[in-house]
Amino acid sequence: MPKLKTRKAAAKRYKITGNNTFLRRHAYKGHLLMKKSNRQKRKLSQIINVNGSDTNAIKLMLPYY
Repeated sequence: MPKLKTRKAAAKRYKITGNNTFLRRHAYKGHLLMKKSNRQKRKLSQIINVNGSDTNAIKLMLPYY
């Protein structure tokens, strides 16, 4: 059976923790930051857990992680 390929875009976006949950960054922090409040930008900077319903899709994209 051939080796499975890792989706490199997903490998750059998600990090797996010790208890097999994934971490991700918030969206909307890339540009147009002058109109966003400091509080909103600070909240968007935090790293959060991926929703449980998306975990199976990420595991398929990252077979060896």
